[in-house]
Amino acid sequence: MTDKEELQRAVGKRIKELRESKNIAQQDLAAACNFEKSNMARLEAGNTNATIYTLKIIAKNLKVELADLVKDL
Repeated sequence: MTDKEELQRAVGKRIKELRESKNIAQQDLAAACNFEKSNMARLEAGNTNATIYTLKIIAKNLKVELADLVKDL
């Protein structure tokens, strides 16, 4: 696995952990972000490289700082 793939998976895992800790369904977060559920699933699985703008939207809807999505990775 490449460094890029590892980072994508780590960011996706962090998004999923934060979402679950706030008891938000994946579909609900996707809707709040104006994303398709399938896109959110790909992000959480680390199967896509999210843009910084996409991460900003996710952070806003999780009510966390953007930096919280990549802290300590």
